[in-house]
Amino acid sequence: MSVLPDHTPATPDFPQSDKPQLEYLPQAGWLGRAITVAARAFAICIIAAMAILVMEVFLRYVFNRPTVWAHETTIFLSAVTFIFGGLYCVARNTHIRVVLIYDVVRSSARRALDVVISIACLGVSLFFAWASWLMAKKAMFRPDGSFSLETTGSAWNSPAPAVLKIFLLCVLVVMSVQFLILTFNYARGPKAPQGYDDV
Repeated sequence: MSVLPDHTPATPDFPQSDKPQLEYLPQAGWLGRAITVAARAFAICIIAAMAILVMEVFLRYVFNRPTVWAHETTIFLSAVTFIFGGLYCVARNTHIRVVLIYDVVRSSARRALDVVISIACLGVSLFFAWASWLMAKKAMFRPDGSFSLETTGSAWNSPAPAVLKIFLLCVLVVMSVQFLILTFNYARGPKAPQGYDDV
């Protein structure tokens, strides 16, 4: 009796790990976990922007009744998602970095580099937070000091520009705090992914 050949595709033998895969960098601490959870809401913004654009095309070309708010809303939703994306990358350690030196040094040197990089990024984040405060202040207050949000000047005239600048300021402040937590946790030493005894 002949044995039929096994047509099951061969799969490479990858080492299996029982450790849970975390969605955030363990050194990011409690703030990294919160940022990762909040990211789901911003992911929905992209879907909402797409749905609004589809609706706008349908209303414009089928009923000849375009809206005055669809384009500004989709730009706003996309903008807040991209702004939050920078903070999300920091919490997951997936931001762009040049690793030419980082990849060839020992783990102890990498730890020192992580601290130095986090301190440098903290300084840059604080500088940009200060710059964004200057923009947000102009978007929130008239020259005489009275409160008035900057608007688009369109038919809908939404306060999206002011809201985006305020949101950018908030994200940069949170990013500065995240880099401070990263600096502390990198300086404190390596930690297991399961450990939640962080700052």
